[in-house]
Amino acid sequence: MAFALPITVSPEDIDGNGHMNMAVYLQYAERARWACLRQGGLTQEKLQAAGVGPIALQATLTFKQELFVGDEVTVTCDFVWDGKTHQTRQEIRKSDGTVSAEIVGVGGLLDLTERRLVPDGARYFRDLAQDPTLFGLGRSE
Repeated sequence: MAFALPITVSPEDIDGNGHMNMAVYLQYAERARWACLRQGGLTQEKLQAAGVGPIALQATLTFKQELFVGDEVTVTCDFVWDGKTHQTRQEIRKSDGTVSAEIVGVGGLLDLTERRLVPDGARYFRDLAQDPTLFGLGRSE
């Protein structure tokens, strides 16, 4: 099951058309990703101590349904691994189950010294996380 973070749409999230601003969808996705990392035991400090940091390479946002002030949503995170990179598949879902947006991000782990992607980001997630299953990983993969 995907990680899910509840969020309530607030007035500052709204644009001139009266619905949620497009950039806020990405902010919600980022907030959920970091909450998922923290829940799995991967704080920014822990990653930096290991000499790596998460990096976004691409984001695709598909709008499905408008959001308005007061809407209760959950933002999910699912990870899919592929060597140097991974996909983070996310949904922003209203409390009635309606999908408001889908976000697919491609990311990796940056070696903070070499300034290049590490060859196997999943290994860091497995080795450093308290709960690697949140990231679609087991300890012995």
